[in-house]
Amino acid sequence: MENEAVIIDSSRLKSVVWKDFDRVKFGENCVAMCKHCQKRLSGSSTSGTSHLRNHLVRCRRRLNHDVPQLVGTRGRKKKETTVAVATVCVDQQQQVGQVATLVQPKIEYAFTKDCSSNLVNGYFDQKRSRFDLARMIIMHGYPLQIVEDVGFKTFVRNLQPLFEFVTFDGVEGDCMQIYHKEKQKVSDLLDKLPGKISLSADMWTGKGEAKYLCLTAHCIDDEWKIRKKILNFLLVDPSHTEDMLSDVIMMSLMEWDIDRKLFSMTFDTCSTYDNIICKIRDRLSQSKFLLCDGQLFHVSCAGDLIKHMAQDALEAVSEVTHKIRESIRYVKSSQAMQEKFNEMAQLVGINSQKCLFLDNALQWSSTYFMIDIALEFKDAFSLLPEHDPVYTMCPSFEEWDRVSPIASYLKLLIEVSNIFTGSNHVTANTHFPEICEIHLQLIGWCHKSDDFISSLGMKMKSRFDEYWKKCSLALAIASILDPRFKMKLIEYYYPRIYGNSAPDCIEIVSNCMKALHHDHYINSTLASDGQNNGSVDGAGNDTRDRLTGFDRFVHETSQGANIKTDLDKYLEEPLFPRSMDFNILNWWKVHTPRYPILSMMAQNILGIPLSKGTSDSAFNVGDRVLDSHWSILRSNTVQALMCAQDWMQNNSEDTKSSANTSPLAICYDTS
Repeated sequence: MENEAVIIDSSRLKSVVWKDFDRVKFGENCVAMCKHCQKRLSGSSTSGTSHLRNHLVRCRRRLNHDVPQLVGTRGRKKKETTVAVATVCVDQQQQVGQVATLVQPKIEYAFTKDCSSNLVNGYFDQKRSRFDLARMIIMHGYPLQIVEDVGFKTFVRNLQPLFEFVTFDGVEGDCMQIYHKEKQKVSDLLDKLPGKISLSADMWTGKGEAKYLCLTAHCIDDEWKIRKKILNFLLVDPSHTEDMLSDVIMMSLMEWDIDRKLFSMTFDTCSTYDNIICKIRDRLSQSKFLLCDGQLFHVSCAGDLIKHMAQDALEAVSEVTHKIRESIRYVKSSQAMQEKFNEMAQLVGINSQKCLFLDNALQWSSTYFMIDIALEFKDAFSLLPEHDPVYTMCPSFEEWDRVSPIASYLKLLIEVSNIFTGSNHVTANTHFPEICEIHLQLIGWCHKSDDFISSLGMKMKSRFDEYWKKCSLALAIASILDPRFKMKLIEYYYPRIYGNSAPDCIEIVSNCMKALHHDHYINSTLASDGQNNGSVDGAGNDTRDRLTGFDRFVHETSQGANIKTDLDKYLEEPLFPRSMDFNILNWWKVHTPRYPILSMMAQNILGIPLSKGTSDSAFNVGDRVLDSHWSILRSNTVQALMCAQDWMQNNSEDTKSSANTSPLAICYDTS
């Protein structure tokens, strides 16, 4: 049975810590009971007061953490004082018995790679915490001004009183340090890549009329994983000429030292961008950096093509769309009006469970969904004027018939866009059959007897043909490198597209495939030559491979001697069974020893970003918009934040895929 508790007068005790504790005697034992949380700690005269001070620092129920008073010692300056703060655990049972100790009064900012807490050898790590704050701002796109907000300071002060507040300039500098360290990691990654790099470019809009050029590198690494890294986020003057923009891009390529490794460039479908790419291709061709004479260098974004064709289709029925939009707005204007419309739907036998809604003018996909649902209720809309003479915006039967095929085509475009952006790991081989289906649909439209549909089909096909002229080779070759299709998919679609000219078109693709394979073979032997050239074994004997020239000779004369290349073997073997969960990168990783040259080619081709849009931007009208909080910053700071955010998010994905680790548990060497 527990002894009766007796409170002992502690007024004679000299330490200020006893203002927050009651000294209680239980029989022969003395304990110190916290006045805030009632926790019992040792209160004997031989125990000292260090454990009591540290408990008050971490006591959750103590409203006012008077840290300087608790940890101050006579004869020492405040700035030379620090305290060890125990890690807060959610499990209250684990806190029982945890006692923090007072450390030597000296500030030390040691750093460790242990991610468990911001305590290092008993010292609070200010530097670690500052970089944690900067990483949080970068990863989640928070405004840098948050560090000077009163609410943020109050939160941090109550959470960790030892944290020294950072100014705007201070956190900006921390972000720049993180950027430079991460940039070196990306540079090392690009330098070690076994294959080529493809580049994509996007235009972003900032505050006011500010325009930013975002350059992103795409590649497949030696583990056959897709890598995507933003390289530059550059403020550009809209008045810049094509020569100036091409110079800016070339400078970026040389800054990253990837001009020799560039395989292709993907821009939006715009004549201005076409001229920029041509200028860059000419400069790289002069240095003989491009494979296959740069035939696959110029790539237009398939997602951008789809977006423009969708806008063409919607523009053609804009008057009908306006009537549909106003009709929906009228029906949803009141509860009574909605109930009357529901009665009309029941009268004409409509049992749809879908609800009418107004579209978002900034997303063309939402306009399609608005039209598609409205088409299901078209008979109800047509009946409504007979019961409500105020309603005058109903489309005519001819207008409903006109918008119906447009909706079907928009549905196809949305399905294709979802395939292109449905994953972060979409490879180039997925594009050919989808683009061919769009092509066939347009061919059918052009031959329609309906003048409206045929004229619209001709307009859209003219836009499509410009894209097809630039990208059909890349699309076809990427498809051939899919072991489920090889040449068969080309032989299936080309007769339907080209008719009697199909054999000649297939021959063009085949010749390009062989030329590209030959260039990769030459490139591989030259690389091998460079690696072995001058190498000497430990005994001092020259071990250079003197027969690399012979290897090239054998390859160049192999056709005449009926020696099969790995390309020939690949094309002759049966197709791999087609399945929805097929992973083409895993297939090539496994079959690299069997097809050494062709696998290098697949690594470069499959990494081309034939469509560079994301699920967030695929259906948006206009450029991507930079957050207003970051738009007001200096251009070099904006670049640092955008690049570092991309790199850190990619690192988080890689970390989570290899281990179940939280993104915020990633540590940085800040030395």
